[in-house]
Amino acid sequence: MRYQFKFRPYQRRFLRSLTTNHGKWDIREGIILRLTDESGKVGWGEIAPISWFGSETLEQALDFCRQLPAEITDETIFSIPDELPACQFGFESACEWGSEFFSIPNTQSFSGLLPSGKAALNQLETLWQQGYRTFKWKIGVNAIADELEIFDSLIHTLPPFTKLRLDANGGLSYEEANLWLRTCDNLKANAELPLEIEFIEQPLPVEQFQRMLELSTSYETAIAIDESVATLGQLATCHQQGWRGIFVIKPGIVGSPSRLRKFCQQHEIDTVFSSVFETAIGRLAALQLAAELSQNNRAIGFGIDHFFEQEEPWLQSLWNDL
Repeated sequence: MRYQFKFRPYQRRFLRSLTTNHGKWDIREGIILRLTDESGKVGWGEIAPISWFGSETLEQALDFCRQLPAEITDETIFSIPDELPACQFGFESACEWGSEFFSIPNTQSFSGLLPSGKAALNQLETLWQQGYRTFKWKIGVNAIADELEIFDSLIHTLPPFTKLRLDANGGLSYEEANLWLRTCDNLKANAELPLEIEFIEQPLPVEQFQRMLELSTSYETAIAIDESVATLGQLATCHQQGWRGIFVIKPGIVGSPSRLRKFCQQHEIDTVFSSVFETAIGRLAALQLAAELSQNNRAIGFGIDHFFEQEEPWLQSLWNDL
């Protein structure tokens, strides 16, 4: 198949800075792709890299797009190198666009992302009213004593039978990870608090995988790995090294959708699919993969709309001059 290829870079400013252990993030930048096949059918894709998470940089993605001719083929798309995982996702998604659409789940199927620090307490009620019943809170950002104090307030504020995920983005020391896991285990043993700490996400840096493997068998509270499995290569390596816990997969940067399908179907891993703060174009493709490949009915990490203004007007205007 041959395609006419066009692309446009974009920028979206967060309504409030997203603060994680990796620092502050103010502007989401990416690339929207358009492929038109020989019959005139149009497919859309999105390249939304996060270089500090393990993907290529935006500049590398732009360089790749700029060097492509105006007409490309399937062969071009399926030979994109593994060093460009966000490009693999964007181009393959554009090929598949419109082939199998589905209804987007309601917010009860989504995990709502809370801001770090005390701001989480203010955001909680709004997200609850919007229908969220699973929440994710960023830890490893402030001093652990302060975060444990806020955590105590948070668990007493959360309505009964909600689920809470704690995401450290690899920002804890080994001692801090043990303290968080002990705290969560103690909470689990307290029958008077009817809420669930679903898991702690990526407590330690990527290079401390063996220690996370050890921690995963030492506590009742589950551990999920995220930065450790940013790309398909890392996903396969962690599985080979014995990880049988939860894998947080970000479709937008993991790489080839077709190879991801093959891996997940072959190994039947426990997955949570998660956003990379992409636009509606990348999100539709990511949600399709989540719908196909999720095994254990876990809420998916796409409850992030409240971090941006409504996107449709600027997304449409991006293509007005074509």
